[in-house]
Amino acid sequence: MAKVFRATFDQLYDGQHTGRYSVDQLFKTEKTHFGTLIEINLQRELNLSDGEILDFKIAGHEVDCKYSHTGAWMLPIESFGQLILVTQASDQESVWSVGVVRVTEANRRTSENRDKKTGLNAHGRSQIIWLFKDAPMQPNALLQLPEDVVTAIMLGTSGQARVNELFRRATNRVLTRNIIATVAQQDDYMKRVRDNGGSRSALRPEGILILSGDYSVQRNIAIELGAAVPSPGELVSIQVAPAGETDGAYIAGTRWCIAPSGDAVTSPAPVIPTK
Repeated sequence: MAKVFRATFDQLYDGQHTGRYSVDQLFKTEKTHFGTLIEINLQRELNLSDGEILDFKIAGHEVDCKYSHTGAWMLPIESFGQLILVTQASDQESVWSVGVVRVTEANRRTSENRDKKTGLNAHGRSQIIWLFKDAPMQPNALLQLPEDVVTAIMLGTSGQARVNELFRRATNRVLTRNIIATVAQQDDYMKRVRDNGGSRSALRPEGILILSGDYSVQRNIAIELGAAVPSPGELVSIQVAPAGETDGAYIAGTRWCIAPSGDAVTSPAPVIPTK
């Protein structure tokens, strides 16, 4: 489920083609479409059957899937007396929640909107059985960085310049491929990371190395450095400096440590192994 919520935010942003990375950047109609996408993506991921009346049928029960950014789930008449799967998520806080509640007369408000929909009352909200409450979701690095830093990154005049600035400004922070795609806004966005003209070679003179979670040896280097550790499909840039004989990580015949903040670069970063 955590994977579905992360993927649904990214699907709606379509950062590779739009450069968007926040719910605040979406049109109102796109925000309302989030609930439909969550319903579709959860059903596909969990292999849930279609309901005869509501969205899903789970263990023989009709279940309606509802999403709200704020927890104000709207309930149609056909959900009365039925189970609903209430969902909620915050990309800013990197959390998501999923619970189950039955829409009884005691649980719902008596007022209705123009579409004859209502919502849970205070008692109804207290009756939600939370399967997951504020569970962690893969963070959106562009929402975690200061706004002026993101602005500086996105002002780059080319995809390569923006990706270079991302790795330069967001060191020791896990970056997903989707973040790279959003910043690059190009088809072959991962090419901007590689050696031979990509960020790895461009930033090496600045003492910055880029570790990929796709290689166990590079994950181990991150662990030995005491840095953020990337999982498969993730990257971490780290500014390093030569270390003592027993400190840090052993890379390309020399020991390295995370460079102290504010120190001038004294050595280019090493070429990192893939095996």
